[in-house]
Amino acid sequence: MGRAEQLAEKAVSMMQNKTNIRNIAIVAHIDHGKTTLTTNLLAGAGLISESVLDKDKITEFAPDSWEAEQRGITIDSANVSITHTYERKEYLINLIDTPGHVDFGGNVTRAMRAVDGCVIVCCAVEGIMPQTKTVLNQAINERVKPVLFINKTDRLITELKLTPEELQKRFIKIISNVNSMIKMRQPKGVDWTVDVAKGTVAFGSAKKKWAINVPYMKKTGISFKDIIDACNNEKQEELAKKSPLNKIVMDMVISALPAPVDAQKVRIEKIWRGNAESETVAKDMQICDPGGKLAIMIFDIIYDKHAGEIAIGRIYSGTVHQGDEVYSIGNKTKMRIQQLGLYMGPQRVNVAAVPSGNIVALGGVSNTFVGDTIAGEPMTAFEEIKHYSDPVVTKAFEPKNIKDIGKLVEVLKEMEKEDPTLKVKIDEQTGENLVAGMGELHLEIVEHRLRDRGVEVITSPPIVVYRETINNSHGDIEGKSPNKHNKFYLAVEPLEEELYQAIISGEVKEGRRKSRSKDLRALLVSKGIKSDEAASIVDIFKGNVLINLTKGLQHLDETMELIFDGFEQVMEGGPLAKEPIIKMKVILHDAVLHEDAIHRGPAQVYPAVRNPIYAGILLSKPTFYEPMQDVFIQIPHEHIGAITSVLQSRRGQIANILQEEELTTIEGRIPISETFGITGDIRGASEGHALWNSQNSGYDEVPRELQEKIIGSIRKRKGLPEPVPKPEEYLER
Repeated sequence: MGRAEQLAEKAVSMMQNKTNIRNIAIVAHIDHGKTTLTTNLLAGAGLISESVLDKDKITEFAPDSWEAEQRGITIDSANVSITHTYERKEYLINLIDTPGHVDFGGNVTRAMRAVDGCVIVCCAVEGIMPQTKTVLNQAINERVKPVLFINKTDRLITELKLTPEELQKRFIKIISNVNSMIKMRQPKGVDWTVDVAKGTVAFGSAKKKWAINVPYMKKTGISFKDIIDACNNEKQEELAKKSPLNKIVMDMVISALPAPVDAQKVRIEKIWRGNAESETVAKDMQICDPGGKLAIMIFDIIYDKHAGEIAIGRIYSGTVHQGDEVYSIGNKTKMRIQQLGLYMGPQRVNVAAVPSGNIVALGGVSNTFVGDTIAGEPMTAFEEIKHYSDPVVTKAFEPKNIKDIGKLVEVLKEMEKEDPTLKVKIDEQTGENLVAGMGELHLEIVEHRLRDRGVEVITSPPIVVYRETINNSHGDIEGKSPNKHNKFYLAVEPLEEELYQAIISGEVKEGRRKSRSKDLRALLVSKGIKSDEAASIVDIFKGNVLINLTKGLQHLDETMELIFDGFEQVMEGGPLAKEPIIKMKVILHDAVLHEDAIHRGPAQVYPAVRNPIYAGILLSKPTFYEPMQDVFIQIPHEHIGAITSVLQSRRGQIANILQEEELTTIEGRIPISETFGITGDIRGASEGHALWNSQNSGYDEVPRELQEKIIGSIRKRKGLPEPVPKPEEYLER
């Protein structure tokens, strides 16, 4: 029996004790040391050799088993089960190492649904960075409790030569920044702030394998003076033996982060919106009952060369067995589980059964998807996993060998299922397979994985996805069906910014509503919507809303699904360049409908709804928005001028220049369309000294003098007639 199988056997025996389980994620900004920390934790658990830790680039461990060999960054979340002894008791830790690169933030979002606690890793030199804030906010929003590990502490001593007083100031600044974010979003009635005295903050060096926190300092007598001396005198190896990283971090995880039975009391009301009174499964999940009704949340899907699709899920109640028949709530289909597994490092080890409170790998459930609820019988689904950024960059993919076209489409659809932040679409005009992702690197990884699955492809240069919207309102426009028997009177208005932000953040849920939004009225009114409109919202779609202000119209209920379709078709592609629409409100004030259903089918209703909306947009000062990135560049002072010139030459805006010790941080904002190839320019301008990163940050209006040119080029690329149609052209159709 191999080491992984032995550990799996041990883990299976421990899975039954739900008070001794911890489900955690390691999260951080890129290059702050997540994977190095995780690798140390696995080495401490005996899953990988200690010798692996001494390599400059760790390439043999599961979290980086895809592209890190070339890039040195984590692409996928990796799921690992390990054991640890704390105060003479053994604990099972289900751990997820997550990516830090902005292009793979969706993996972090999904991982947060699976865990109850997280270790926020922060570089002592760089401090709190944009992605640190993002992942911490994601954690708190999912009611995942954090602890803090301040990594690369040795660099403050050996490179920056900070005094003990300066070290203390640096740590206080990082801790206070983390706590200010926690206080804003933590659940009512709890205090999740991190505290040095309570041992929820640790300091150390993942690369040098040591860590320390206050409880361990008190227990062992190790002082900060000892740490400074060890760093200055090249004795960090000795320090790692006295105060090993894996022990300090794992002890902190076990003592400070909740077991599933405690976490689910706080989390279930946030991530599940069913009826706690009428559904038995509610109580089962609240107490994490392994004997209760089965409820699993699927948070990841992995493609396995040998086993096909493997769905990774968190079990919130019940026990799942190999061979069980389960039910997909999202797809309303039954499936039989062919394999159950645990991930022990890079290996998936088969097991017979897994109880609630654990993370499980399911084979044979190909009719599921990320975000699905798997249960023993129909129940209310878990809340949708809300991704905080939209795909902003698109490439066209075509096979090098035309015979592979079918396989290409099939594999792209599989990858879209595995990664919901990818969007695959076949362009009806050109026949191209368009793949939209979170950034240039995201799409490079897609190309790499296609090759890995046996499909060689040719790709187009990256294309930015713009957004269309309006600056003015326009009153009712009449839309007639081709047979002239149906009429719709629709108006368009800009959507209130506060409501738009509430939709994007997930506070207001998207989707079609069977009845009007009376249950949402108070919340919508607080976001600036008029009371009558707030009670009449019937569809929220990709940052836009449809409002039905009609009263007592015959046959309208029978036609509403077609009206929803027509509205959503316009929101998917506006009249300027068939780019998605955002921040718009469409109001249905009146309609005339033929009494015979055969005369108000899709071919009649769709154009009668779409055309007046298109015309209304063109009459309401339509405008173009482009996706933006916030950029943060650290450089020596002498390169400030060269770097600001690079940003400004690409339509970038300098928001702030912060000088701290020997480095300057430039904070700016730049259109994503201007970022292609920017890495080389920044490297050249800084003579290789720049550390830089970015995060997607919404949309800004394209300068008016550029709009016509950009719209024209997009229409030409899409094969649309030029120029943009006039409003009356839509009304004459």
